[in-house]
Order: sequence, then C-alpha cells, then structure tokens
Amino acid sequence: MTATLIQNVRLLDPATGLDQPGELLVREGRIADLGTGLGRPDGADTIDGGGAILCPGLVDMRVEVGEPGGEFRETVASAAVAAAAGGITTVAALPDSKPAIDDPALVRLLRARGEETGSLTVLPYGALTKGCRGEDLAEIGLLREAGAVAFTDGARAIGSARLMRLALTYARRFEAKIVQHPEEPTLAEGGAATEGELATRLGLPGIPPEAEAILVARDIALARMTGGAVHFAHVSTASALALIRHAKEEGLFVTCDTAPPYFDLNETAIGDWRTFAKLSPPLRADADRQAVAAALLDGTIDAVASDHQPRDADDKRLPFAQAATGGAGLATLLGVTLAQVHGGALPVIRAIELLTAAPARVLGIGAGTLAKGAAADLCLFDPERVWQVVSGNLPGRAQNTPFDGRALEGKVMGTWKAGRRVFG
Repeated sequence: MTATLIQNVRLLDPATGLDQPGELLVREGRIADLGTGLGRPDGADTIDGGGAILCPGLVDMRVEVGEPGGEFRETVASAAVAAAAGGITTVAALPDSKPAIDDPALVRLLRARGEETGSLTVLPYGALTKGCRGEDLAEIGLLREAGAVAFTDGARAIGSARLMRLALTYARRFEAKIVQHPEEPTLAEGGAATEGELATRLGLPGIPPEAEAILVARDIALARMTGGAVHFAHVSTASALALIRHAKEEGLFVTCDTAPPYFDLNETAIGDWRTFAKLSPPLRADADRQAVAAALLDGTIDAVASDHQPRDADDKRLPFAQAATGGAGLATLLGVTLAQVHGGALPVIRAIELLTAAPARVLGIGAGTLAKGAAADLCLFDPERVWQVVSGNLPGRAQNTPFDGRALEGKVMGTWKAGRRVFG
C-alpha cells in the first residue's frame, strides 16, 4: 500500500491529549508518524487537509444494523455508507434482530459482514437472553469466545431482578459488561411520550421519567451485590444521572452513554405528533436535557452513541401512539455533538473524546486513537462548515431522522479505514 501524508491539519487525539497543527503519515494501513516537519517519503501521496481537524475514526457503541431479519430497513452495507459519511469507522451492533444474535455463528457472520464492506468494523453485542426474550440467559461464554463485545437485549430492558443478578454474576467470569436499556418495563408498557402536560395535551399515553431512575437504582444495587459491570444506554434523565454519578463515586463498575437527541432536543420536538421524533426512551423535559448536557462535561456520561435505529416509512406513517420508536443517527452523530461545542458547553477535545477514545474504553477495544502503530482509522472534519439535515437525502438507507431540517456546523470531509479513504 502506498504511503499517504495528510498535511495541514489540526491533529486532535483525546486518548493522548494531543491538540496541535501538524501532519500524519499512513503506511501499510497504520499510523507511521504524526507531528510537524515529517517530510514527504518517496512515492507518498499527499493530501492537503485545508486546516480541518483530523481525529480518530469515530466509535459508535449503539447501532442497529438491520441484519439479520431487517434488511428492508437497513443492511450492514448501507449502514457502512452512512457511517463513513459520518466519520464512523467502528460500530457495536445491537443483537435484538430476527433472529437474535444468541448464536456464535451469528456473531461471526456480523463481524464478517463488516469486513466485507472494507470501511467499517462491526463488533456485535451478544444477546443477554435467548432470543432477547428476557427469560433464560444466552450462552455468554460461547458468544464471548466468538467475538461478542458485550451483552444486552438491545431495546428491551431486563425486567427481572433475579435474572439481572445472574447475568452480572455470570458475565464477571468472562470479564464481560452487561448493557441495560434503563426503563422499568411495567411502567413504560404502552407509553408513547414522557408523562406530563405535553403528553396529556396531545392525548398520548405517558411513560413516567421515574421509570428510568427506578431501573438504574435497582441495577446499581445489583452491581454492588455482585461486583459485576453494568453499562446504562441512552440515559436521558437528571435523576438517573444523579444515581450513576454517586455509583461512580462509590467505585462501582458502572458506566453510561447517551445519544444526541437527549442533549439537543426536548419533548417539544414531537410537535403535533411528529413520529420522526418518537424515540425510546422518549424525549424529555428541558430540565432533563440540560442535565444530560452538563453530564457530558463533568464525566458522568462516558460516551455518546448514535443510537441508530433504522425505520421505514410504514413504521413511522402511523398515528403517533402506534408508530415505531427510533431515529437514524449515523450521519448526524458528529454534527449534533459539535453543536455543544459551538454553544460553548463543551471543549472540542472532550466532544471528540466522547465519540472516540471514551466508547473504546467502555467496550475494551483497541480503537479511537492516533497513536503511532495504531490502525489508520481516521476522520477529517471541518467544524465550521454548515450543512442541512434533510430526510430523504441522508447517506445510507435509513431516513427517519429526528433532526430533519436542522442546520449543523461540522461536516466530515474524509474518512479512512485502515489507511484507505472510504469517504470524501
């Protein structure tokens, strides 16, 4: 492979604290050198970065890829197109597909599907329970051996405290993390929006925000009891974040992520029954949104994930209460996160950490860094370039974005996977 020198960039690597103008040399798919005054090796291709930011390829730890069983909504190949356009080079894929990823062969299949794209590493989650039905534990040991990065039932909460205790205890043997959808299922059942004045005015069945904190409190207690590691996905309420903050201070093995809608939008985005903004968990009151944004800075939130859930027109063109939850998020992950930077709430190095080194740490994988010798998974973006999110014009198959019509500052100019340019 020919060497490539990317010049005239701002090198940004939260894993090492690097933030300086310079250049980066790629050779044989890996980062050979970076800094200033590298000189051009004989035969190397050169790319002028135009002063844009060059950071590690983004690591997205919560993505529904459609396969198997939902290929009409999204495939690994179409998700890879959207991911490359969003600067994402590694995703962790949810297991609550049809069939669920509860068989080692399916773990290996999804990893292979990612390799086939040439642009995206797909790290499958293993199903925590057989069929993601919440009844009997799946074969955690065999799934881990096959390459499962962690264990979850995806968008389905583990409602049984006994089962969650067993899962945390058993997963410890394999140094595996349990990822929970934090929503007490009997409180959330049948709900469509956050319980409160807006849901009442729109005539929608409500989900009390306490449903999130109740399950978080229970699972923190179980983590304390078992010594197991629990990760809470897409946390969206101030009360749940307070519990997680306290658990971390106590030294428990507790981490969490959130997704851009929960720090950028509030419940008013559902407007007059706007189904593109029907998500799970539902959008919250603005006080919760502000608490989520503050937790990005103080370290309570460990990572930002796209929570990409592809849905087709038939899923969303229904009365609000019957419409499917979920929003596409791959192409907008970086731009919406950077809105916190432009608004003065986050330093850019922290924003990029939440999208690269931090999710890699949570997952325990070797990605999200510009270190010498690391795979040259790279994202080049102009933080000032404005673009508009338009449903129907997004890369990839999924178009069900809650950010439809939104103008964003921060556009990906190039993405590289193992040294090969896959976008831009």
